[in-house]
Amino acid sequence: MNVLSLSWRYLWARPLATALNLLLLTLGLASMGFLLIARDQVDRAFERDLAGIDAVVGAKGSPMQLILAGVFHLDVPPGNIPLAEARQLAGHPQVAQLIPLSLGDNLGGFRIVGTTHDYPAHYGARLEQGALWQAPLEAVLGAQVAARTGLKVGQAFEGAHGLGMGGSSHGETPYTVTGVLAPCGCVLDRLVLTATESVWRVHDDMHAGAHMDATERAELAEALAAERDITLALIRYRTPLAAVSFPRFINETTSLQAAAPAVEITRLLGMVGVGTQVLRGLAGVLLAVAGLSVFIALWSAVRERRADLAMLRMLGAPPRRVAVLLLCEALWLALLACALGLLAAHALTALMGEMLMARQSLAITGWQWVSGEIWVPVLAVGVAVVAALLPAVHAYRVDVTQLLNSR
Repeated sequence: MNVLSLSWRYLWARPLATALNLLLLTLGLASMGFLLIARDQVDRAFERDLAGIDAVVGAKGSPMQLILAGVFHLDVPPGNIPLAEARQLAGHPQVAQLIPLSLGDNLGGFRIVGTTHDYPAHYGARLEQGALWQAPLEAVLGAQVAARTGLKVGQAFEGAHGLGMGGSSHGETPYTVTGVLAPCGCVLDRLVLTATESVWRVHDDMHAGAHMDATERAELAEALAAERDITLALIRYRTPLAAVSFPRFINETTSLQAAAPAVEITRLLGMVGVGTQVLRGLAGVLLAVAGLSVFIALWSAVRERRADLAMLRMLGAPPRRVAVLLLCEALWLALLACALGLLAAHALTALMGEMLMARQSLAITGWQWVSGEIWVPVLAVGVAVVAALLPAVHAYRVDVTQLLNSR
């Protein structure tokens, strides 16, 4: 007797009940798998973008807002800070590196960031085409920006005012694309990088207006040059001990604000974790209902197959083989639900990644194996074994003589 083949036939002898049990178990496992994969992908995205950034310095406001705006480019910065103060911080004994970021414009919703070559170097970015900017109004596109806009090296584009779509165009100061970055899976994929002077020049021309002549424009530029500012600065400490004193020094003795990314992201994930726990509880309920449904189906199957069980015993099948038959039936169901659940979980994560990419948000992929997924088949087998245990024991203890007499 081929137990696997026979259990498979028994499983689909009642297609509607099997399909219902399969659906319930798949939904529960898919929910668990989605939570594991999505959480891992979000954590990885945060780690990639936060790598090597010890503090973000900007205008007074919400520390969380500062981190989301400066590191992940998901929020609006609280304001600008004077360039002179940023340069003083760059010379601080506890600061190993300061990367200035200047925001204010966008290209089709992708942020244009004025910075230095240290910014792409910080993430180990590689050029897929062209070269980095060497002069104002030259720009390098992230991989996602280039794919979405279709711009190539040598082409020109106009930035729009504001950090989101819909702002007025800076038609008098177009940028020229000098390079395209290779995909890195980090925040650079969805940014347009240029020199800090580019941002200043664009906004100088915007403030000047078309009515000013060359002399007036020069005088305005000179006046603005004395009050240059940037949006925020990314800080890398010289020693780990600076994490204790540097933020306090900034927050208490200057007009600026320093936020620690690790602290704020831990707080953010803690807040998100409440919703994750609710979803995990819902997935647990689905698994419990699926297990109960499988148990009822197998228990009913034992009662309905009394004649079959008697025949198997008469043909020489030992009691343990009959019990294994029911157990294999549940395991077949668990195997199918596990495969479908993991496929659904990865597909749902991929869909979420596409939606986030469309909104210029975190880079998340659904088609990547996560170590935590090992718990999905473990849960599937566990639910199947627990659900089949009592029916299998009942089938094991069935008295053949009693079964035949009942016929």
